[in-house]
Amino acid sequence: MQDTRRSIISWSLYDWANSAFATTVMAGFFPVFFSSYWSSASTSQQSTFYLGLANSIASILVAAMAPVLGAIADNGSYRKRILVFFAFLGAIMTGSLWFVAAGRWQIAVVFYITATIGFSGANTFYDSLLPAVASEKKVDFVSSLGFSLGYIGGGLLFLVNVLMYLNPERFGLPDEATAVRASFMMVAVWWIVFTIPLVLFVKEPKGEKRYGVRTAIRQGFSQIARTLKAVKTLKVTGMFLFAYWCYIDGVDTIVRMAVDYGTALGFPSESLIVALLITQFVAFPAALAYNWFGHKIGVKRALMVAIIAYAAIAVLGFFMNRPIHFYLLACLIGLFQGGIQALSRSYYTRLIPQEQSAQFFGFFNMLGKFAAIVGPLLVGVVTVLTGSNRLGIISLVFLFAAGGILLARVDDKRIEADLADYRRNTEIGS
Repeated sequence: MQDTRRSIISWSLYDWANSAFATTVMAGFFPVFFSSYWSSASTSQQSTFYLGLANSIASILVAAMAPVLGAIADNGSYRKRILVFFAFLGAIMTGSLWFVAAGRWQIAVVFYITATIGFSGANTFYDSLLPAVASEKKVDFVSSLGFSLGYIGGGLLFLVNVLMYLNPERFGLPDEATAVRASFMMVAVWWIVFTIPLVLFVKEPKGEKRYGVRTAIRQGFSQIARTLKAVKTLKVTGMFLFAYWCYIDGVDTIVRMAVDYGTALGFPSESLIVALLITQFVAFPAALAYNWFGHKIGVKRALMVAIIAYAAIAVLGFFMNRPIHFYLLACLIGLFQGGIQALSRSYYTRLIPQEQSAQFFGFFNMLGKFAAIVGPLLVGVVTVLTGSNRLGIISLVFLFAAGGILLARVDDKRIEADLADYRRNTEIGS
């Protein structure tokens, strides 16, 4: 049932659950540990390339799977079950990083890629449950609440993990390396435990038809072509997806590569970890505040402001040369990160047929992950070719510029007519 307090909180708590992976693993300790413990690269540029390649491979696999899985969920009412499968896959692979020995970067990459597949795959079905939890009146607030709880939940666990890393002996751990490995195991447990409320209290949306698994798989494959055709018909939706494809790439790349970039500039690990904590705790209230800001000036305009801000962050990152600069950029990222993610998700719910939300969110996440192929690889390749990590990070400006230009062309006043035409054509076609 939409707009009930229990379902909203239970749904939002999954952001609290999986954000521990995004913070402690993806943005925090994995990049640091990869370059200092697992990687055998001789230079920071090579290590950056390896890390960018790992992120890109994970994104390719998730992108290939997302639309099929979304279509399967729409046909079979399996959203929660598939979400749980991917969440547990991600948690188990994250915990498995505990067992990877020093210098074994290949194994670390395999576990990391598989965990990222679990993280991103589950998000496809998590996002698709949003229309079932919140009405259009509350969808912006609920989407922002999820991101806000994610930032504070991920930030709290990350704070504990940082304290373990800085003072391992106080936690009964022999050294920093063991503290980081223990943090990976804690993320796995955290992820599983806080997925339970969604499983218990968020109801699976029921479609008009319910298929068996095999039939749902066949229907899922056939719906990929129909989704592509639908996006061509829904021109407003298609234009937004292209814009999102560009700008969210830059956002995700900054999240995944910022610590590696700071490491390449010679900043101490402690400073980089503190900067990540700053981002988390600034982003917690900022995600909710940006929802208010979006309602004041319009969601589309608020997205444009965030895109411009991120382009400025990439430029400022090029000139960064002291840890204090990294702290200031962490504050700026925190102000806009939750806002651009939450409003993009809630804005998209207005542009798609609600009865096919999992299918369309599968496509939405597919584009996001295809974009995440380009960003890390772009940074890695530019860094290797030029020998400059600074040029690698500033290359992201092109992605934000493209996203802003395309978003400006989104005419959301036409969406009701587009959706009506789409439903009418779908009925005629059937």
